[in-house]
Amino acid sequence: MNSSRRLVLAFAGATLALLSGMSVAQAPSVAPIRIGGTLSLTGPLGATGLVHKIAGEIAVEQINKRGGLLGRPVEWVLKDDQSRPDLARTIYEQLITVDKVDMLMGPYGTQNILSAMGVAQRFNKVLLHSTFGLPALAKYDMQFSVGGQAYDVENVWPNTVFDAVLASARPPKTVAIVTSKFPSAHFVSAGAREVAKKRGIKEVLYLDWDFGSRDFGAIASRIKDANPDFLWAGTLGLEGNLLIEAMKKIDYTPPIQFHMLPAPGPMAKYPDAKNALAITVFEEHAPFLNNAVAAEFVKIFHERGAKAGLPDSSVELMASVQFATWQVLEAAVGATKSIDDKTLAGWLKANRVTTIIGQVRWDGPNNFIKGPDLYRVKQLQNGKWNVVWPKDWAAPGAKLITP
Repeated sequence: MNSSRRLVLAFAGATLALLSGMSVAQAPSVAPIRIGGTLSLTGPLGATGLVHKIAGEIAVEQINKRGGLLGRPVEWVLKDDQSRPDLARTIYEQLITVDKVDMLMGPYGTQNILSAMGVAQRFNKVLLHSTFGLPALAKYDMQFSVGGQAYDVENVWPNTVFDAVLASARPPKTVAIVTSKFPSAHFVSAGAREVAKKRGIKEVLYLDWDFGSRDFGAIASRIKDANPDFLWAGTLGLEGNLLIEAMKKIDYTPPIQFHMLPAPGPMAKYPDAKNALAITVFEEHAPFLNNAVAAEFVKIFHERGAKAGLPDSSVELMASVQFATWQVLEAAVGATKSIDDKTLAGWLKANRVTTIIGQVRWDGPNNFIKGPDLYRVKQLQNGKWNVVWPKDWAAPGAKLITP
């Protein structure tokens, strides 16, 4: 073989190798499974929405470290619904029709979830969600609540709270019930009126306010005039802090006060919220932390929460239910080896999933829990939320404190 021929063959070989290398390098990677959803990252629900975002991001990262879903990485296509149900509806439509996502993940807040549910029903998509407080309105057969609440939440939650306070050293004889008009808070608070009546607790005040209100001066004055043994406040987010602040300005603190769904960090850091009660499905103490997955999640959330500037990076109700929702999604896809919506819905109806908040099931009407649910009563003690009821879930040595 002459030198010219050898040179041509060598050049051809080098070129082939180069092209082969390019084809490998440029070969498309495995397409991600795209899961679309919104959160209220701004607006009245923004403080809590950020907690959900951080928890969801941690869950997605951990799923991808385990190999993703069906061998494909997970991409969370997350958008801000600005705490507006009308915008949530529009965005969910865009996620399906424009972004072409494979699956849906529900937003935060009852009104926004209801908007997303309507879109999911129109396109026959499974919708997992965790903070829907009006179970009777969840008529769509392929929506599933992962929040751990019972279908008859208006009875179960008030009874759980009244069980706790009536078992305390200072059981109340009178109650003032005040609430936001936010649908779920208003609905459960109306249930609290009926439960209080049945349990022989006299209602001395009932009033409500428009969600998003910031002036609680007049409400605080009415509460002080009623002087109840127990204040039930159907507050959400920072409403609880604002109400406590307004009462403090007129030198009044209820003997026992309950705030339904407060922004946990801001309330924990507010000294005048001492001994306030709330509901939860998870707190940072035993027996919750006996779960290794939960303990790892708490550690990572502390780091991420601090970087994000959260006033309190503790894991409680909101962070835990968001993480649990992704656990349920991973379990369903893993068990069925499918992302087909009808297949996933069928599996969820027939099974239970163990999560960091407990074993979630869908054995009640509208795919909620039938009978006792996963909610407990917590109290703000020494700047930290501790479960105090029921006793078998209480923090070690903790019990409900009354003045």
